[in-house]
Amino acid sequence: MQKSQNLAKLATDALHDLKALDLITLDIRDVTTLADTMIICSGRSNRHVKSLADSIVKSAKQNDVSYVKTEGEKEGDWVIVDLADVIVHIMLPTVRSFYNLEDLWEPLQDTKKQNIK
Repeated sequence: MQKSQNLAKLATDALHDLKALDLITLDIRDVTTLADTMIICSGRSNRHVKSLADSIVKSAKQNDVSYVKTEGEKEGDWVIVDLADVIVHIMLPTVRSFYNLEDLWEPLQDTKKQNIK
């Protein structure tokens, strides 16, 4: 748990440093085994999206994070940075609006929380 919190902070700090837009963090531990945390944000342009992803990767490597994978950096409209326990989706606003990941994941969290009560 502490490891995933540290990874999430590392990623969000890197994103805030380069002014990521509309950043949200979702706790997905109770919904899937894929990861503990999902971070979703937007970049202003393809170059900004790539720079945000590069910033996370650079910060992760500086902090000796053992697992760092990226996907989509060539196109730059949607880049995924996989830190094992934390998955970061960085998208152009139009791509983010189209795929609407928030609406896919947040209702699952709400349902899970309601079932616990």
